[in-house]
Amino acid sequence: MCLLVLAWNAHPRYRLIVAANRDEYHDRPAAPLAKWAAPDDIIAGKDLRAGGTWLGVNQRRRFGVITNFRDMQRPQTGAPSRGELIPTYLNSADSTAAFVDSLAPQAASYSGFNLLLADGDALWYASNRADPFARRLEPGVHGLSNHTLDTPWPKLMRVRRRFEDWLSASSSSTDSLFATLNDREPAPDDASIPQGLPSELKRALSAPFVLSSEYGTRCSTVLLLEASGAMYLAERRFDARGELAGETIIELDPPRA
Repeated sequence: MCLLVLAWNAHPRYRLIVAANRDEYHDRPAAPLAKWAAPDDIIAGKDLRAGGTWLGVNQRRRFGVITNFRDMQRPQTGAPSRGELIPTYLNSADSTAAFVDSLAPQAASYSGFNLLLADGDALWYASNRADPFARRLEPGVHGLSNHTLDTPWPKLMRVRRRFEDWLSASSSSTDSLFATLNDREPAPDDASIPQGLPSELKRALSAPFVLSSEYGTRCSTVLLLEASGAMYLAERRFDARGELAGETIIELDPPRA
């Protein structure tokens, strides 16, 4: 499971704000947030098993994030990696609208996914488990986990309320956003967690920050993107005990005209 909250043109200073947790098996290898080698124009972490990523930006300040869709079905045999969608988008010269339009005919070949993609003009949501497949989003606040956009899962709603409080305070404290993502309190009676799982794992999955020995929150990411293009991007990584294992901060000035 993964979780993120996002504000699009809903803050006096920042065009885009994202606070996200990536949950994954602890034994799945990943590289930390960094600028990828040429010819890729990408700043992101990297899944070292499939080669893609879950969240990234590029020098043009395009942004993309993906979550898996939890439908309790086995991944499609021979399906392409969902993680390839973010690098493909970030390296594309197409507008976001054109990109999602070109993706639609082949979307069914992937296992379930949610995408949030933004360029300087628009933010789009796309999912091969939603109808319509893609739609442009108006300015505002959104939350996403492993179901469709803004599905009111208890842990997501808790994080979203705190995120909205942060926005209302017109704060620029990234530590507050990271603290919101670091909420490890399980949600009582969370019906969104699948039945049949061990009780200890179900309890862990109901918290915004998932703490479990085999599967849990691997990293938390905060992105602050100004209208000028000035950008702050930070990633905090965690080990299987939930202890901080590393941090990367990347700041970019506005692009040159």
